[in-house]
Amino acid sequence: MRAVAAFLLFVACFLPSTANAVEPSRCLAMAGAPPPFLKVAYRPVSLKPGEVRITFVGHSTFRIESPGGVIVATDYAGFAGQGRVPDVVTMNHAHETHYTDFPDPKIKHVLRGWNPKGGAASHNMTVGDVKIRNVPTDIRHWSGQRETDGNSIFIFEVAGLCIGHLGHLHHELSPQHIGWIGRLDIVMVPVDGTYTMAQKNMIEVLKTLRARIVLPMHYFSVGRLNDFAAGLKGVFLVRVEASPEIIVSEVTLPSEPTVYILPGR
Repeated sequence: MRAVAAFLLFVACFLPSTANAVEPSRCLAMAGAPPPFLKVAYRPVSLKPGEVRITFVGHSTFRIESPGGVIVATDYAGFAGQGRVPDVVTMNHAHETHYTDFPDPKIKHVLRGWNPKGGAASHNMTVGDVKIRNVPTDIRHWSGQRETDGNSIFIFEVAGLCIGHLGHLHHELSPQHIGWIGRLDIVMVPVDGTYTMAQKNMIEVLKTLRARIVLPMHYFSVGRLNDFAAGLKGVFLVRVEASPEIIVSEVTLPSEPTVYILPGR
């Protein structure tokens, strides 16, 4: 709580697979369309139709709950937060805090962001009311060598929203990557500035994606969050939330790109 309080003081300066049949991607189809003008509101007790709950578990793990009751956990390394076992988990290959070789056997769909057999991972599936796909990117090893397609940006299309988790992104996105991603309403972004990539480069990625909600993750310290917020001055609005959960729908998204700092559980 001290860390959150310290960051709150700082940021005040900046405030103004087996699956069902796959449906066409709404997020790709609408990638070139202008975003609607929308407002913000969240945290009812239970989800209504069209609402999605996102909970920051910590590090780079979020729980995403659909209005139909599907639960997804991102960058699952063996812990997925409070509540029942997720229906789907995604993982990335950078190092062991982003994946596990021993996922809970109760998890129905374990989606690796890399292909252990070589080549790129390829996921395009629908589980209940959630469509899930991935866009491969490269990573570097501690040795400095590059692993082609070692990371995936996972995209979740649910309740009319396009939610992207950048994983352990190590490089800026090419026009081809942007085309594969399409429109994002919400993006989860690593902001450590060292193990992934420099914060100024990550901010350029965010400027390109223009998601309405940015959820920082993978930051290790309040100091790194401070640096990230400073780099966003004049570009994005910044809010600090007391709860690790937000509930969002198409009609409650902010009208301007906004960063939400969520305390991890």
